[in-house]
Amino acid sequence: MITSAWPVIRSQSSEDDPCIRSTFAVGLEVHGVRQWDYNSRMTSTGQSNGQARQAQDVDAIPTLAWAARPDGSAEFLNRRWLDYTGLSAEEASDWGWAAAVHTEDRDRLLDFWRRLLASGEAGEIEARLRRYDGEYRWFLFRIEPVRDNHGGTLKWYGANTDIEDRKRAEALLAAEKRTLEMIASGACLTDILERLCETIDAHDPKIRSAVMLMDADGIHLRPAAAPRLPKGWVESITPLKIGPCVGSCGTAASLKRRVIVSDIATDPLWADYRTLALSYGLRAAWSQPLISKNQEVLGTICLYYAEPRSANDTDLRLIEGADHIAVIAIEGERSQEALRSASEEIRNSEARLRKIIDTIPTIAWCTLPDGTGIFWNRRWHEYTGLSLEVVRGWGWQDAIHPEDLKEITDKWRGDLAAGQPGEVEGRLRRFDGVYRWFLFRAEPLRDESGNIVNWYGTDTDIDDLKRAEAKLRKDEEELRRMTDAIPQTIIVLNPDGKAIYANRVALEYSGLSLDEVLADDFRARVFHPDDVQRLREERYKALSGTAPFENEQRALGNDGKYRWFLIRYNPLLDKSGKVIRWYATGTDIDDRKCAEDRLRNETVALREQIDRDSMFEDIVGSSEALRKVLRQVDKVAHSDSTVLILGATGTGKELIARAIHKRSNRGERAFIGVNCAAIPASLIASELFGHEKGAFTGATQRRLGRFESANGGTVFLDEIGDLPQEIQIALLRVLQEREIERVGSNRPIPVDVRVLAATHRDLNELVAEGMFRQDLLYRLNVVPIEMPSLRDRAPDIPLLVEYFIDRFGKKAGKKFRTIDRRTLKLLQAYSWPGNVRELQNVIERAVILSEGDIFCVDETWLKGQAPQFAGPTAALNSTLQRQEKKMIEAALAESAGRVSGPNGAATKLGLPRPTLDAKIRRLGINKYRFKVHPSN
Repeated sequence: MITSAWPVIRSQSSEDDPCIRSTFAVGLEVHGVRQWDYNSRMTSTGQSNGQARQAQDVDAIPTLAWAARPDGSAEFLNRRWLDYTGLSAEEASDWGWAAAVHTEDRDRLLDFWRRLLASGEAGEIEARLRRYDGEYRWFLFRIEPVRDNHGGTLKWYGANTDIEDRKRAEALLAAEKRTLEMIASGACLTDILERLCETIDAHDPKIRSAVMLMDADGIHLRPAAAPRLPKGWVESITPLKIGPCVGSCGTAASLKRRVIVSDIATDPLWADYRTLALSYGLRAAWSQPLISKNQEVLGTICLYYAEPRSANDTDLRLIEGADHIAVIAIEGERSQEALRSASEEIRNSEARLRKIIDTIPTIAWCTLPDGTGIFWNRRWHEYTGLSLEVVRGWGWQDAIHPEDLKEITDKWRGDLAAGQPGEVEGRLRRFDGVYRWFLFRAEPLRDESGNIVNWYGTDTDIDDLKRAEAKLRKDEEELRRMTDAIPQTIIVLNPDGKAIYANRVALEYSGLSLDEVLADDFRARVFHPDDVQRLREERYKALSGTAPFENEQRALGNDGKYRWFLIRYNPLLDKSGKVIRWYATGTDIDDRKCAEDRLRNETVALREQIDRDSMFEDIVGSSEALRKVLRQVDKVAHSDSTVLILGATGTGKELIARAIHKRSNRGERAFIGVNCAAIPASLIASELFGHEKGAFTGATQRRLGRFESANGGTVFLDEIGDLPQEIQIALLRVLQEREIERVGSNRPIPVDVRVLAATHRDLNELVAEGMFRQDLLYRLNVVPIEMPSLRDRAPDIPLLVEYFIDRFGKKAGKKFRTIDRRTLKLLQAYSWPGNVRELQNVIERAVILSEGDIFCVDETWLKGQAPQFAGPTAALNSTLQRQEKKMIEAALAESAGRVSGPNGAATKLGLPRPTLDAKIRRLGINKYRFKVHPSN
């Protein structure tokens, strides 16, 4: 931008002209060139040298500069001017410079120049100047006269400044302004884009601009404006599918970035359209995607050229400016379309809403925030017979019953002041003069700031309801008179279960007034707190249904005492099956409840007596040996001490254990028995202590052991002498620490279990043989009880025989009148090596096989079971057992104590593993002493 006149250049020979010297003495700064003083550059070498230096200085100025004679003919043009236009000094001298001015601007420029020559004043004008390559660019021509002392014009100096970029920017701004004006005036998008393309094309006759818009499918572009493009080309690319290699526009839309193709003939992006484009004379194409604020591709704008051309900074600014304007136009059109659609939708919605409001079977209205009425629907006008002109504002009050007008008006003004919804009942006059009861409801509509915009209301006809309520009140009064005469407490409840009426008997019993009965805390005041809490959920669930129900509760009387009542609830349903009322009747059952409690207490006492009398249930007998055991049981039962029950097989050790448990403080809890000899050694740990999921193969889920299952109760460990030694250690921990660990877990679990144990083996002998831990024996043998054999309690045999005959006879459906005398003697004489269990089996067999009503036993049954005394056979068996034991111990030693597996003792001996385990237990072999420790 030129901020001052160019320095004048002296061309006359006189150096002493004071006017010229003063003029040359003025230095001006142009585009950052520092001021220069022509006089300081004059030397004494003569005028020719000064003029040469003068020309060099002017050529060095970074602008197009020239000098003209007083008549306007060019006298001097600097090197930059000649280089830019491509004219020689001779061609441009005098008036030849005018040939470089655009033909459309030439006459205008010459007229302006002549006016300046006539007036002698400085001036400036804009015009296009042709470059050496034939391209025209806009320049600002600035002209300044140099005068003598008398005011006459000596010379004219001028400078031409390139303003092409500014002109383009101004044109784009003007186009943007026109676009906004066209949008505001409602011009269509096509016209706006056409004007935009015309503005772009006006910058350069070689430009052929086009705007393409994205199709609704989001994958095609369609030309919207292309005033200078060949029609055939436009038709051939309609529509244009976008993609990463589809010319300039298709690629720009696909990649969302500018695509500059300098030569269509060689660029690979134009492979599919190259021949067609070249046939229409298109060689260069620059495309800019039109992207909205939310990064949506709206289309593209493209500048085509007829010759190969690369984009410079000015070109890029042009296309960016055009992009900005096109986006404004497209989004403006979209906004206008959205606004038009929204307006149309609002108009349609208003019409539909008005139609709906006029159609709905109720009276509706609307007012301003101050309560001034502005709208009533058609039904309101038809009902009242009043027109909108009459009721507008506060004229609607004419339709209100005079007796209700003040109440309704005061309520309405109060709701307006509070800004809260409200309702009131009143009578509204019909067109025929009849008044009917209505429920007037009003609701405020607020904007986003919370300010009330309008009030909306409805008037609902409740005249029939009011009449029904009046009739219901009359019927209820009659019903109350009837219920007061009934000698039973009656309370009427609403559907939610709240009391709304209580008859005279209920009021007299409770000592409460009707208002106190109707209060919210009625149930809490009258019924026992435990019953209120106990029946809360049950009562709430029953009241939500429609079926009658009943419950028993204690009600507080006026004497301060609670009495039991049976309360029956019966619903009153309307025609649709909905509950209108609940009727609750209370029947005094306190005497019955007391009788039941007495009976229950007597029953409990009787049961306790029976338990005491039959504390040993299946333990039958009265011999002194048995009585001694039972006395021990009675003493030890109430403690938590460990009991070890000793005795031969079949003597009833488990019965004694059960008797101890039942008489103990744990009698109501679990009693769990475990036969240690019946469970494989590999499973007994899991059986007793449980296991975690995945603890071993087959452990698919967590399992509780017997000790956890019996927590709080008793565990009976039968055949404790057969317990493996590794389990003995775990059991010892249970007895000492009162905690267990599941198999596969290291987390201790506390247990509260009493342990009772039993065995037919000599534990002291097992301890001596190293097969039973001595410390465990100490823990188990706190209270030893030794069961006598059946031989030692022979007097009990007749009682046992009668007991088993009765027991198995009932089971078999037989009844025996008497027992054969020989049978009884035979049973008493027999030694019973199997003890009570053997006797039980013999009696059961005889009951099944006996015929008639006399019980008898075949004598051969007992002879065949006579005991065998040791003799030569016994000695042979003993020898065989010792040999077998040696062979098994040798195999265990060879297999390092391993029983199973390919190198185990079972494989070496050719025996199944379970069979070998049984022999090891039977022979009392300690297989653990053969195991090799890691330290060895």
